[in-house]
Amino acid sequence: MSARRRQMAQLLALCLSEFFLLCAFSAHTGVADDSLFRGQSLSGGQTMVSRGGKFELGFFAPGVSSKYYIGIWYKVSKKTVVWVANREKPVASASSSELHLAEDGNLVLRLKDSKNQIWSSNSSSPLASNSTVAVLLDDGNLVLKDYISSDTLWQSFDHPTNTWLPGAKLGHNKLTGRDWFLTSWRNPEDPSPGMFTMEFDRNGVDQFYLLRDRRHRYWTSGIWNGDMYPAIPEIKSNHFFDFTHIYNTIFNEFSYRVRDRAATHYLMLDFTGELKRKRWDEEAKVMLQFCSLPRDPCDVEGRCGPFGSCNKFTSSPCHCLQGFNPRSPNEWALGDHTGGCVRRTPLRCGERDGFLELPNTQPPANPVRMSTIGGREECRIACLRNCSCTAYAYHSDCSIWQGDLLNLKSLGSSNGADSGTLYVRVDASELADNDHKNRKKTAAIVVGAVSGVAAVAVAVLLWPSRCRKGATVGASDGVQGPLIAFDYKLIRKATKGFSEKLGRGSFGSVFKGELPDSGAIAVKRLESVRQGEKQFRMEVSTIGTIHHVNLVRLRGFCCEGDKRLLVYDYMPMGSLDSVLFADGREALDWKKRYGIALGIARGLAYLHEKCRECIMHCDIKPENILLDMDMRPKIADFGMAKLLGREFSRVLTTVRGTIGYLAPEWITGSAITPKADVYSFGLMLHEIVSGRRNTDTCAEWNRIYFPLWAAIKLQEGETLCLLDPRLKGEADAEELSRVCRVACWCIQDLECSRPSMGEVVQQLEGVLDVSIPPIPVLLQKLVADDELAEDNHSYATI
Repeated sequence: MSARRRQMAQLLALCLSEFFLLCAFSAHTGVADDSLFRGQSLSGGQTMVSRGGKFELGFFAPGVSSKYYIGIWYKVSKKTVVWVANREKPVASASSSELHLAEDGNLVLRLKDSKNQIWSSNSSSPLASNSTVAVLLDDGNLVLKDYISSDTLWQSFDHPTNTWLPGAKLGHNKLTGRDWFLTSWRNPEDPSPGMFTMEFDRNGVDQFYLLRDRRHRYWTSGIWNGDMYPAIPEIKSNHFFDFTHIYNTIFNEFSYRVRDRAATHYLMLDFTGELKRKRWDEEAKVMLQFCSLPRDPCDVEGRCGPFGSCNKFTSSPCHCLQGFNPRSPNEWALGDHTGGCVRRTPLRCGERDGFLELPNTQPPANPVRMSTIGGREECRIACLRNCSCTAYAYHSDCSIWQGDLLNLKSLGSSNGADSGTLYVRVDASELADNDHKNRKKTAAIVVGAVSGVAAVAVAVLLWPSRCRKGATVGASDGVQGPLIAFDYKLIRKATKGFSEKLGRGSFGSVFKGELPDSGAIAVKRLESVRQGEKQFRMEVSTIGTIHHVNLVRLRGFCCEGDKRLLVYDYMPMGSLDSVLFADGREALDWKKRYGIALGIARGLAYLHEKCRECIMHCDIKPENILLDMDMRPKIADFGMAKLLGREFSRVLTTVRGTIGYLAPEWITGSAITPKADVYSFGLMLHEIVSGRRNTDTCAEWNRIYFPLWAAIKLQEGETLCLLDPRLKGEADAEELSRVCRVACWCIQDLECSRPSMGEVVQQLEGVLDVSIPPIPVLLQKLVADDELAEDNHSYATI
C-alpha cells in the first residue's frame, strides 16, 4: 500500500505541476509581465517588467545603433541599461528575433526562422525543464528557477556586465577559480566588453582595483576599514547602504544593499574607464552622478590611446597631438578615445624629421635612460639618429621613448622653462604650419614694436601736461593685463596717511582709501615680503588675471623699494566675522547664510579647479570673507602663498592653540593640498550655521567644541539644535541638514575622506546626495587633550 500511495502522490504532484503551468501559460499568452514560462518567448517590443515596476527586460538598440540586444534596464523615463545578455552577438532586427524559454529550461536567443542559438543561459545546474520559469525580480536580477521548489538554477547576477546592482556579488571563488567582475562597454553604442574592468583582490585583501586589459592597475580603493574604502568616502556603510564581505575557504565576495528599497542607486564602470556612482532623481527626472573614480580622468590607463594627450581642464579630455589624427573618427566622435591617434605623415627617419615641443606634459612611463648624453642638444641628436626613437626629454639626463606614446598628460600650468617638456618626433612637414604661424607672429611683434615706439614718443610729448594734472599711476613694467601699478605717494594720499584702518590680517593691515576717479578702495600693506621686485610683479600679474564673482577684485599694486601694497575693491558691508559675531547687530537670516556659504564654496572651487594653475588659499576664515552691498561673499587674500613664498607658511604655522581654522596637515607637517582649504571651509561653515565662534562654549552645546557636538547631533538625527538660536528655528530643514553634513565631511581627519570643493558646491546645490558623516576621531582626541590642559581656552586663530 505504501508503494501505491507514493505513486499516487507523485501523480498528484505531476498533475498539480501541469495545472499550475497551464494556468500560468493561459495568463501569459500576450506580453509577459515579470515571468516567462516554458514555450513562451519575447519578440519585437514585448518586454518583461519586474513585479514592483522597477526593472524592464527586452530588446534594445543603444544610441543610434541598428544592432539589437537583450538587456535589463531601469524602468525610468531615461532608459538606463544595467545588464546585457548577448553583448558580443547582436541581432539585426528585434521583430525577427525572439528570447525563448526552451524545452531544456534554458533561456535562448534565436532568429525566428532558424534554430541556431545566438545566445543561451547555458545553465550548469540540472534544469527541471517541465517546471522552469524565468522571472525578472525587482532588484534587477533575471533568474531561472524551479516553479515547484523555487530553487534558483541560473541568475544574471552571476554574469555581471558593466553595472554593480545592490544585492549582486563581486569577487572570487577559490575552488572553481571563477571571478565576478565588471567590464566596461566598448562605447555608448557598443556594449561588447571594453578594455576596463573592476575587480576585487583575489588574495583575500578587502580592496578592489580598476584595470586596463585586466593587467594594468590604474586605481585602487584602499583596504576596507569596516565602514568605507579610504579612497571613496562617498561610498560607505551608513543609513543609505549596508555592505557585506564574505571571506572563507571558498569565497571572497562583496555585495551591498540600499536600505531605501524605493531608491535607485548603482555603480557603473563607464566605457571611459571611470567608476561612477549614480542615483535616479525622480523630481528632476535625471540620473545624478555622485562620484567618479579616479578623481582625475587622465589617470585612467590608456584613456586617450597612443599619441593622444589627456587634459582634465578641457570639456573633452582627449585630443590628438599636432600631426596626428584619430585612428577611428567614428569611435572618437562617440567619446571612445582608447584607439588613440595615427600619424598624418609617416616618419622618414633622419634629418627630414623634426620634434614637436609639448611643454608641461607628463611623459609616458618606462623611458630608456641615456646617462652618458651630456646635454639637451646631444639628447635630441641621439633620438634623431635612432629611427625607432619617437620622443625624448632632457632633465639632468636624457630619456628617450620608442614605439607608441601612451598616457600623455597635460599638467595644465607652467613649471619653468624646461620643466615637463617632451619632444615628440614628427615629419618636418607637420611643423611647417607652426613655422608659418611663427612668421606671422614675428611680423605682428614687429608691427607692435613700431606702434609701441610711436606710442612712447607721444607719451613723452604729453608727459608735462600729465604731470600737471596729477599722476594716478606709476610705471607698469613687468605687469600685464588690466592691473594698475600705483604710485606710493598717491596711495598714501588716498588713504590719508594710512589713517583709517579696516582691520589686520596674517599678512599685514588693511586701510580704507578714496581715489578721485574710481571711488573707495581697500589697501593691504604687506609685511614680511622677501621677494625681489621683478618676481613680485610677475606674481601680482598672475593674481590679477583671476576673476570670479565670489573673489575680491585686485585693482592694482604698489612696489617701490620695500613698500608693497595691494589695492582692492572696497567692500562696504565688511567682513563675514563682523556680521556673524558682532554684538547688537541684527542676525543674518538663513537664506542669506545659505547664499554666503554657497558663494564661498563656488569661489574656492574656481581657485582649485578652474584656474589654469590650482590656487590654494590656505587661510580661509570669516575675516577673509568680505561682503558687498548685496551680501554677496567675496574671498579675499587668495594668492598670498604665491606672493610670500616660504614666509607664507611661516606665518601660518606659528599659530598657537590646537583648534582654529588649520587642517591637521599644517600641524603634522604633511604636504599641503587643496583639501586643507576644504577643512578650513568646513570649520567656517559650522560658524555660519551657529552664529558663534567654534571655540565658544555654552550650555546649549554642553560646553563641547561645536564641530564635535554637531557631528554627534548628526548621528542622532538632530540638526535644528545646531542653528543660531537668534533665528528661532526659521530655516529650511533640508538645507540646514545638508549644510551640517557637508561641514562635517569637510573636517574629516584624512584628506581622501574630504570632498573636493567642486563636490561641495554640488552637494550644497543639492545635485549630489550627502550621507551622514562619521565623527572625526582626531577632533575628539584634540578636544580631550585640551580639556586636560590648564590653558584649554587659549585658542588662537589666524
